[in-house]
Amino acid sequence: MYARSSTFHGKPDNIDAGIRFVQDEVAPRLDATEGCRGLSLLVDRETGYCIATSSWDSEEAMAASDELLRSLRDRGKDILGASLQVDSWEITVMHRNQHGECCRVSWIEGDLDTMAETFRVGIMPQLEELDGFCSASLLVDRSARLGCATTAWESRAAMEASRSMAHDMRARAASDADGMIVEVHEFDLAYAHLHVPEMA
Repeated sequence: MYARSSTFHGKPDNIDAGIRFVQDEVAPRLDATEGCRGLSLLVDRETGYCIATSSWDSEEAMAASDELLRSLRDRGKDILGASLQVDSWEITVMHRNQHGECCRVSWIEGDLDTMAETFRVGIMPQLEELDGFCSASLLVDRSARLGCATTAWESRAAMEASRSMAHDMRARAASDADGMIVEVHEFDLAYAHLHVPEMA
């Protein structure tokens, strides 16, 4: 399974228009595209930072869709008043109890195979014990030695309560992978319509 993320640094006042665009135009187009397994949209209403991620059955299906969806990304950029960065990922871990209300995303550089093993064996069991935990995923970009770990929570309060434990988990993942934490950011989950199978 693979994923493509479109990262926008836009204007906070344009977030609602961006969400409507994803719901009304982007999602129906993706639903009709062969090999697509759905779409999520993360937003930070205070900063205008947004990430739209589509999931795909194969790397070939994802690549074949690029030209078709480029115009939608450009329109999203215009609507949000944003800069745009597009990244491709391999999905190595996916576990979902439910979608949740908000997400914490952590980007970590390092040995990706070790990172994935730590995530599966060391971190997932701890996450399952935390109140309000909904889902977790790990995407990797092997060419950049970069992992993108996302955890979803049923409420902002639950996510905030998990911060100390999450800090320790990130530190362990980075240490085990002989790497470093690049960025951590918390978002609202504005749209979630994903059909990626369990991959734990």
